[in-house]
Amino acid sequence: MPNALPVIVGFGGYNAAGRSSSHQAFRRMILESLPPSEQLDTVVSLACLMGQVRKAGERYCDAAGAHFSATEVDQRFRQSVLDGTLIRKIELFDPAKVPGHKKISLSDDASQPILFTMLKRDLPTAPPQNWTIRDLENGSVEVTASASNHYLVESHYELAAKAAGQLPTGFDPANHYNSRFHPRSLQLALLGASDAVHSIGIPWEKVSDSVSPDEVGVYSSNVLSQMTEEGFGGLLQARLKGGRTTAKQLPLGLNSMPADFINAYVLGSVGHTEAITGACASFLYVLQAAVRDIRSGRRRVAILGNAEAAVTPEVSEGFSNMSALGSDENLCKLDGVDTPDWRRASRPFGENCGFTLSEATQYIVLMDDALAVELGADIHGAVPEVFINADGVKKSISAPGVGNYVSFSKAVASAIAVVGEESVKHHSFVHAHGSSTPANRTTESCLIENIAEAFDIHNWPVTATKSFVGHSLSTASGDQLISALGTFKYQTIPGIKTISQIAEDVCQERLHFPLQDLDVSDTKMHVAFINSKGFGGNNATAVVLSPEKVEQMLAVRYSTQFPVYLDRREATRSAAKQYAVEADAGELNVIYRFGEPLIDEAGVVISAQGIHVPGFARDITFDLENPWQDMQQTVADA
Repeated sequence: MPNALPVIVGFGGYNAAGRSSSHQAFRRMILESLPPSEQLDTVVSLACLMGQVRKAGERYCDAAGAHFSATEVDQRFRQSVLDGTLIRKIELFDPAKVPGHKKISLSDDASQPILFTMLKRDLPTAPPQNWTIRDLENGSVEVTASASNHYLVESHYELAAKAAGQLPTGFDPANHYNSRFHPRSLQLALLGASDAVHSIGIPWEKVSDSVSPDEVGVYSSNVLSQMTEEGFGGLLQARLKGGRTTAKQLPLGLNSMPADFINAYVLGSVGHTEAITGACASFLYVLQAAVRDIRSGRRRVAILGNAEAAVTPEVSEGFSNMSALGSDENLCKLDGVDTPDWRRASRPFGENCGFTLSEATQYIVLMDDALAVELGADIHGAVPEVFINADGVKKSISAPGVGNYVSFSKAVASAIAVVGEESVKHHSFVHAHGSSTPANRTTESCLIENIAEAFDIHNWPVTATKSFVGHSLSTASGDQLISALGTFKYQTIPGIKTISQIAEDVCQERLHFPLQDLDVSDTKMHVAFINSKGFGGNNATAVVLSPEKVEQMLAVRYSTQFPVYLDRREATRSAAKQYAVEADAGELNVIYRFGEPLIDEAGVVISAQGIHVPGFARDITFDLENPWQDMQQTVADA
C-alpha cells in the first residue's frame, strides 16, 4: 500500500539484563523503580532463566529439590540474580589467565646443539631442516637441533579490561535447542528471533499465509562474524594451536549467517534476505533496509536484528590495543582505588576511560499497518524513518565526524513532520550512542545540544543503555530500541546510574541526563530518537513512535475498521501473554526447524504470471507493470 507505516508487532532477544520480550530486561534495568509485585515477578523470571530454579506447578524448585513460593524465590535468590546480570567481571573465561603461547629461543649458540626425545607420531610432517632425527625403541625418536630454534610454549596472559556485558549467569543458549557445532552468536540469533516471533501472539503460519512468500524479508548480520571456536575464531587459530580446521568453521563464520539461520531454521522463508553491516550502527542499517522495503510495498513483514558474541580474548585485546576499552588500571585511577568496580565500568557522559564490550541478540518484527490491522496484531511502536550518513574526510577511521549531525537533524525534522512540534519538543527523548569514551561524551553531547538549539528544544532527556549492558557492537542500537519500547510501556527513562555526576566537558545547557530513573508518566513520552555512531563514519539515527501515538494515527486511517481491529487485538494479547508466562518460567520454546521436510523443487510451478512454491498458501506474482513506461513511449514516438 502507498505510504505504509512500518509498525513493530513483536520484539525479542537477550542481553546482560535478560530477555527482551515482555520487557523482562527493561524491568531489570529499572528494577528499583518498579512496584514490589513487578520487582518480584522480574526477579523470579530471571531466576528461572538463569537456571537457579524451575517452575513446578504453582511453586518453584531448585537443583536440590527444595520447593519455594515465588516470594521465597525472591527472598532467597534476589541477590544472586542482581549479581549475575548487567555488566560484571567476565565469566565466560578467566580474564586473568587467558591461554596463549610464548615464543622462546632455547639456544643462541649454534655450537651447542639441543638434544631431546619425543614420540615419533608427534613429529611434524615437515620437520625443521636443522633437526637430526634418530629412531629409538618404543616408538620414540631422538632429535638433535643443530642451530638456534624458536619454539612456542604454552603460557597465559591477562586482559587489560576484565569487565563485560554478558548474558545472565547460568543462562547458556546452547542448552535450549540442539545447538551442535553452532557458534555462540548463531545460537543467539536463533534464540533472539524465536523470542521475537513468539512475542507477536499470532502463529507464524497465520502471518505467512496472509502474504505472498516474497513479501517476507529477513534483515540480519553481525559485524565481527562468528569469532568463537566453532566459527572464524577456530578457523584462524586451529593450526597455530596444533589442531586442524573443521568443515563447518568457514561457512558458519560468515557474517551473513544470522540472516541465513533465521530464514532456514526459524521461518522456513523463501522471501527476501539481506545482511548489511555498518560497524556499531549495524542494527539501524538493517532497520533502515526493512523500513525502506515496507514503506515501498515490496515487503509486508520483516524480521530484523543482529546477534553478536564478541566477548572473546582476541576481540577484547584488539579493542584494548586501540585504547578503546575501559581498562582495569584506568578504572582504578578514576576512582582512586586498587580494585576496579567492574559493575560501573561503563560510564556514559561521566568521567570515563573507554567502552565495555558485551554480547547480545535483539530482533523486532515489522508489518505494514494494513496487515497489522487485518491480523489484529498488537502494536508496540512504529519506525517511520531511519537516516544514515557518512562523515566525509576523516583524520582517523575511528574519529567522530559530521555525518551524525546530518542523520540526527533529519530524524528530528522528520518526526516533527509526522507528529508535530509539540510531540517532539515536549514528549520526546534521546537514546544516545553513549559509548563511555571521553571523545564520545563531548562530541555526542554537543551534537545533541546543537540540534536541541536548532529546533528550540529544552530539557531534552538523554539516556544511555550501555551503562547497563555494555556495547554489543552490531546489536547496540537494538539494545537502545528495545529499551525505548520499555519506556513507552512504563513511562520511565532509565537513569545513567553508573556515574555520580556529569563530566564537566559534557554539553548540557538544553539537555537533561538523568542519573536515576526518570518518571515521565505526567508528560508521556511519544517519540524516541535512537542514535548510533560506528567506526569508519557509520552514523545512523532512527525515529520511533510510541504505541499510543501510532494508535491515534491508525484510528484516523482505519476509522470504520478500527473497532474490529481492537477486538481482534485482545486475542493476540492473550496469546502473547501466555508465551510470556512460559518464557518467564524458563521455557523458551526455541524454533529450530532443522530436519523438517525440505521443499520439493519438483513441485515448483512457474508461469508467465508467477510462481507456486509448495507449502505456501499464496503464490508469488510477477509485477508486470513497466515503471519506465513514459520513457518507453518517448522512444516509440521518436
